[in-house]
Amino acid sequence: MTALVSTLVLGGARSGKSVFGEKLVAGSGLTKIYLATATRSDDEMAERIAHHRNRRGFSGWTTVEEPLALVDALTREAGRGRAVLVDCLTLWLFNLMEAGRDPEVEAKRLTRYLGVATAPIVMVSNEVGLGLVPETPLGRAFRDAQGRLNQIVAATVPQVVFVAAGLPLWLKQEN
Repeated sequence: MTALVSTLVLGGARSGKSVFGEKLVAGSGLTKIYLATATRSDDEMAERIAHHRNRRGFSGWTTVEEPLALVDALTREAGRGRAVLVDCLTLWLFNLMEAGRDPEVEAKRLTRYLGVATAPIVMVSNEVGLGLVPETPLGRAFRDAQGRLNQIVAATVPQVVFVAAGLPLWLKQEN
């Protein structure tokens, strides 16, 4: 087994990216931390959260819910002997924008943390720039912010993988 390193897992909706990220963390042999950024904003989102929980099971995973203070949660939870799955950066970005926080400031804070992290962190994020141009200014602003966030995180971590149809395509593999 090779040692797990911090990894960005990209993909579209229902591409298998979360499952792939879960497998990376589960296969590490380390204590598994699931850092969830979703909020139960409505019944449909509550169902999505339940689906994710049920799929990975309850044994062996510690779930931490943190929709905004991602770096603070990572500072608390990521330590030696642990691997953290952040699912997902896309919802975290949405939460930041909805709360009126500056996504670029928060992204820089995250990448500074990733540069000194002692535990492997696997981050799941949507690649939203492959579809149609959003119709609204807010939609375009979100798409652009997501693209910038993905780029800055990808430049920081040693591994980046794109998942489509459940299949991984490694974009970056450094040791």
